[in-house]
Amino acid sequence: MNTLMPASRLTQPQELHDMLLFRLWRLTASASRPVIQMCEEEFGVTRREWRMLAELASNDGMQSSQLAEQTGLDRAQTSRAVTSLVIKGFVVREPRPSDRREVPLRLSEKGLALYERLLPRVAALNRDLVSVLSQTEADALDAVLRRLQAQAQSAD
Repeated sequence: MNTLMPASRLTQPQELHDMLLFRLWRLTASASRPVIQMCEEEFGVTRREWRMLAELASNDGMQSSQLAEQTGLDRAQTSRAVTSLVIKGFVVREPRPSDRREVPLRLSEKGLALYERLLPRVAALNRDLVSVLSQTEADALDAVLRRLQAQAQSAD
């Protein structure tokens, strides 16, 4: 079976398998397996926890609500994952004395060390996935993904 579809099927889908979101979901599901397996088996964190660690590494001091928004999770999922990361010693909650409702999150030293060990491994899996693309194709894909993300956000 030929897995490549004419471009017109993407813009004029005839069935579920033609639709962009379904195709992206299938790609994400298959490409994520090695990352999930590595995170869980070698590092003892879930993919959600890894996503939060990575986001906090880039944006130290975020509040849980901001973290939920950035990682695309609802607040309940975020709260459970943050609690797990705190219990594991990877994240620290730091309530502000002036406003106890604001509780910035930051990586602990242990969390930062985990992030620094895990990021190169995940980046290597990413490089392997995109290795089938030429540099021109990778640049074009990056531009297309940015435009699609902007379009999706403008529709919110």
